[in-house]
Amino acid sequence: MLYNLQEMNLKVQNHSQKKCHLPYGVGLLDIVFSEAQGSVDIFLPQNRLQKVIDAKSALNRALESPLGIVNPFSGFNPSSKVAIAINDKTRPVPNSVLLPPLLDKLHTFGVLHENITIFIASGTHAPMPYEEFHLVIGHGISRKYRIVAHNCDNNDNLYALGSTFRNTPVFVNSDFYQNDQKIVVGDIEPHHFAGYSGGVKSAAIGLAGRITINANHKLLLDEKSTIGSFDQNPLRQDIEEIGSMMKIDLALNAVLNEQREILGTFFGKPAEVMKAGIRLVNNISRVRLRKRYDVVIASAGGYPKDINLYQAQKAMTHASLFCKPGGSIILLAECVEGIGSKGFLDFMHGLSNLKDVIEKFRASEFSVGPHKAFQIARILQKHQVYLYSSIPSDLVASLLLTPIAQLNEIHNIINEYSDPNVAILPHATACIPIVEEEEND
Repeated sequence: MLYNLQEMNLKVQNHSQKKCHLPYGVGLLDIVFSEAQGSVDIFLPQNRLQKVIDAKSALNRALESPLGIVNPFSGFNPSSKVAIAINDKTRPVPNSVLLPPLLDKLHTFGVLHENITIFIASGTHAPMPYEEFHLVIGHGISRKYRIVAHNCDNNDNLYALGSTFRNTPVFVNSDFYQNDQKIVVGDIEPHHFAGYSGGVKSAAIGLAGRITINANHKLLLDEKSTIGSFDQNPLRQDIEEIGSMMKIDLALNAVLNEQREILGTFFGKPAEVMKAGIRLVNNISRVRLRKRYDVVIASAGGYPKDINLYQAQKAMTHASLFCKPGGSIILLAECVEGIGSKGFLDFMHGLSNLKDVIEKFRASEFSVGPHKAFQIARILQKHQVYLYSSIPSDLVASLLLTPIAQLNEIHNIINEYSDPNVAILPHATACIPIVEEEEND
């Protein structure tokens, strides 16, 4: 498949300046560039596809045209116990749009309200409190159905299913597993080491025990566990096996644009949903560039993708793929909830250089949280990384990142390079680069 470069000129405000708007929290940051500062290119996901105008109709069509299965609801009846896994508040999934048609369809087959449980798949994140449930499903749904926030450390509610081919011990939410039918709801987009989000991942990781998540995520050390890889990605294939062991029946996934509008919906067997979703995501996210850049200015995409540094780090990984060795990455992420991982902070305590970070990580038992320190350290081995956020500067510096207090400091960074090339990524995690000069090597 060929992918066209979407390289857009920034809006010219006058003959000597260019202005760019980048998502930051729930708002935008404006950055003005002088033409004297070198070339400035902006990369966005491909906009060839129009958003779905009538989301409800599109979802109903997807539910009526399942992938990989002829009669997906044939086993549902009034006595059926149905579990639905959804993502927590750190994922921009429009559950309030996706869930109602699915729930309506279940009710047409006789499934009772009281027999449906919606599980908020927290993974290793702190379980969402009841007061926040409406943030991911809306008030109407949260009042009508039983909602459960998963806790990966509640060993009393974990069920052992054995181990995967790659020796990941599988412990899953017992309440979820014991339901008659299990459905996952989420979105499909590039993921910095799982290849792509979506499919069974919502439950296979989001509703797993910490021991399972740690063992699976240790596979990120394999160089094949990378952005945009699925079939050859050992970490993602481990997730697929966990999903199979959990006996996840169906998946309802959406593909979104950078405005979080629905571009496509897919329903059916999880593996077929992933195949169809990945085709669409690749058509949107893969962009060609002729070269890598001296300076890459990347937004995590605004809230909730920049809710904390733990989430925003994903944009740093994408930005590194656009950046020359020795180049600079400037990450714009509000991080209203701070770092987002006590494990990450505790691991970094007292460490003052990259060598110590990497040596400590390799000498320690793998654990989610500290893995962020390792991922950032690998990027810092090749690039200088600056962070503009609401996190206190001394805390940012303690993580070996360089804090930016004022936006105009960006120009000082750019001016350190002679005739610099600058790339702007307003939605960094939505773009996967294909570098033409490396394809020809």
